[in-house]
Amino acid sequence: MFQNVDFPATYGLIFLIAVISGYAFTVDMTINNKLDLDVPRVLHQKQYYRILTSGLVHADPVHFLFNMVTLYSFGPYVEYALGLAPFLLLYLGSELAANFLTLYLKRNVAGYASLGASGAICGVVLSSCLFAPFSKIYVMMIPIGIPAFIYGLCYIGYSMFQVQSNVRDGTAHEAHLGGALAGLVLTVLFEPRVIGHFLANFGV
Repeated sequence: MFQNVDFPATYGLIFLIAVISGYAFTVDMTINNKLDLDVPRVLHQKQYYRILTSGLVHADPVHFLFNMVTLYSFGPYVEYALGLAPFLLLYLGSELAANFLTLYLKRNVAGYASLGASGAICGVVLSSCLFAPFSKIYVMMIPIGIPAFIYGLCYIGYSMFQVQSNVRDGTAHEAHLGGALAGLVLTVLFEPRVIGHFLANFGV
């Protein structure tokens, strides 16, 4: 399906994030502190740029590689299905939703900060679940692929549970939840026919 098709949005995002995160890893790690989603600095010092720049930096190379491999795996499919501009808007919208939810839920947590493109990428992954609900998604070391619609339901349910339980395990579950939900909503807004396509996969 993707033969002779370019995906400038997906590859452009990966390149941009790789340059900035790579610079942080190899030259100056303090850039993370200047670009991350530092909740007190956003809310009290009005450093609003962090709402966008936090998705350009990562905690470590493993965090970066996991996110970029995921974007590389799912981005082209969603970009192909939606088109370049809607894909970029979905990515950006998912990033914003992830960070605004984080700002709201962590507004009273002193010194809270998060970083990484996970929120936006969650939106892309959940978008792909609508287009191909029976495609297989492989999680970590589990050798059996999980149907995308089951993965999507479980992922949202798991993230909601983690957020509600206020789990502190070093993972920004609120960002993942916000990004995932935004990805679903924006996909339907940009391509309303996806609802019929999704239901048709179940014989409805």
